[in-house]
Amino acid sequence: MSGGSVERVRAALVAAGHPDSVRAFPEGTRSAADAAAAVGCAVAQIAKSIVFRGGERVVLVVASGANRVDTAKVAAATGLSIRRADGGWVRDVTGFAIGGVAPLGHLTSPLVLVDEDLFAFDRVWAAAGSPMHVFATTPEELLRLSGGRRADVKEQG
Repeated sequence: MSGGSVERVRAALVAAGHPDSVRAFPEGTRSAADAAAAVGCAVAQIAKSIVFRGGERVVLVVASGANRVDTAKVAAATGLSIRRADGGWVRDVTGFAIGGVAPLGHLTSPLVLVDEDLFAFDRVWAAAGSPMHVFATTPEELLRLSGGRRADVKEQG
């Protein structure tokens, strides 16, 4: 499945006028720490995609790898009742397995929030459809590509 998912991300990047900056890391990029180690950047520069259920609505939070997401802040920002999504539902609605959820190229258009903290960086890395693929971009491009909006989603403490 990952081959098709990665190709879907590549096609979405190109269609959006973004360079195909997808890179493969056989050692894996499943967690933010793994991705940062593979890429050679700070964990905070990893733009991790976390999918929530807002009722039947798909809510995607693109968060800094250094942050935990506060679901109450996500609920306030979206006006939806937010709960964690299980892996099967995530795969069904996004077309991606957990660990490879990209910020674009979803089967079902999600409501997207992009972590305010990512905007401190010139370059960030996001999952590209598999637990071994990421792509480089800027926070501004991430916002444009995902159709999202900036939000404070970080859990305090």
